[in-house]
Amino acid sequence: MQFTNPYFFVGIGGSGMMPLAMILAGRGARVSGSDRALDQARLPAKFAALRALGIDLYAQDGSGVTSGEQIVVASAAIEATVADIVAAEGLGAARLSRAQLLADLFSASRLPIGVAGTSGKSTVTGMIGWILHTCGRDPTVMNGAVMKNFAAPQAPFASALVGSGAAFVSEVDESDGSIVLYRPRIAVLNNVSLDHKSLEELRTLFGDFARGAETVVLNIGDAETAALAASLPKPPITFAVEGAADLVAENLAPEPFACSFDLVANGARHRVRLKVPGRHNVSNALAAIGAARAAGVPLAEAIAAIEGFVGLKRRFELVGEAGGVAVIDDFGHNPDKIGATLDTLHAFPGRLLLLFQPHGYGPLKVMRHALVEMLREKLGADDLLVMPDPVYQGGTVNREVTSADLIADIGPRARHVADRDAAAAVLIAETRPGDRVVVMGARDDTLSALAADMLTQIAAKASHA
Repeated sequence: MQFTNPYFFVGIGGSGMMPLAMILAGRGARVSGSDRALDQARLPAKFAALRALGIDLYAQDGSGVTSGEQIVVASAAIEATVADIVAAEGLGAARLSRAQLLADLFSASRLPIGVAGTSGKSTVTGMIGWILHTCGRDPTVMNGAVMKNFAAPQAPFASALVGSGAAFVSEVDESDGSIVLYRPRIAVLNNVSLDHKSLEELRTLFGDFARGAETVVLNIGDAETAALAASLPKPPITFAVEGAADLVAENLAPEPFACSFDLVANGARHRVRLKVPGRHNVSNALAAIGAARAAGVPLAEAIAAIEGFVGLKRRFELVGEAGGVAVIDDFGHNPDKIGATLDTLHAFPGRLLLLFQPHGYGPLKVMRHALVEMLREKLGADDLLVMPDPVYQGGTVNREVTSADLIADIGPRARHVADRDAAAAVLIAETRPGDRVVVMGARDDTLSALAADMLTQIAAKASHA
């Protein structure tokens, strides 16, 4: 693609916007933007990293939108009343949604690889990117999370990788329906479960996505995804943990922050050790290996590469340990993700102290019953869950279902503490050696800072014990 016009990103610090802006800047486009968090002096390191890439930043007051030649890019969360959008309308500047711009870049690539599913998209995207990079394919990667393999002092927010190879690897979002814009050559489908939309809507969206691809890599270990396989025009590459598929994982050997397994493919058995934990990450690894094979990477090379994958920021990330207490920062925000984290942790001894901040009132309403059912089943007898109110970053919102409603449904192992700092203080006061503290939630980068601060307070508590 040729980039003759300058681009202005409204909400440039968002997890979906920042890597897209980084890719455009890396390909020579003139990029600038604004963000509410910048105006509020939050997350200064993130905006310093954008400036280091030559991206100009402005207050979100319309001052950065000065020409009808600019292409103004905004996510679905940006309201029409935001000053930058008003300025763009007044100047007649062209408008693009984040999803449309990404889909245009994706479709213009020679080998578009799309990763879809309710859970695991970012991890699988990072895994595929790392395999292709390690194997010399020089991919472009668009991720919603920082890929620790590519992070460095000069690139601390490595949620994007700009390469000159054929492959463009991107996670594809179903939450806003924009998945319909993508036409991958290789489509990866992890799983189908409740998050933002009903199962009926998800079945349609994911089914259309898979049927539009040349090659589909599909998890038949997931019942909903397996059911989708029957509607595909040609057989997919299948994977499953302890099942029957083209790629199968057997003999899992979990470790606190790693996992080994046997990969069975084409009648041969290969022992694999991942540097990320949990059964869910074994499934993610199978998806990534399947996609890499579809892209022409030999199996042995894909296995060797994936063993070097060290994970993503905020995906079961160990922040540190103090006083015998481990603090983990995790992106878990829907029933599948949170359940997978709890299963991974419960494979080893120690009480769980969980702080879960829901990522919005709307998703909380959709997921309410599934979340309650999962938490009732998976919380241990000695575990404690504390929920503050959902993240709120401005705009209009229907608060029909609240954190307090969920806590009332879950029962005595859960407490509602409206203020997040107060919720954290409750958990810190409870800690004792052997505990694992987990900070969970999405759409709020300050959760990582909260987890780090909790570790500091736990260390101070231990030093005074």
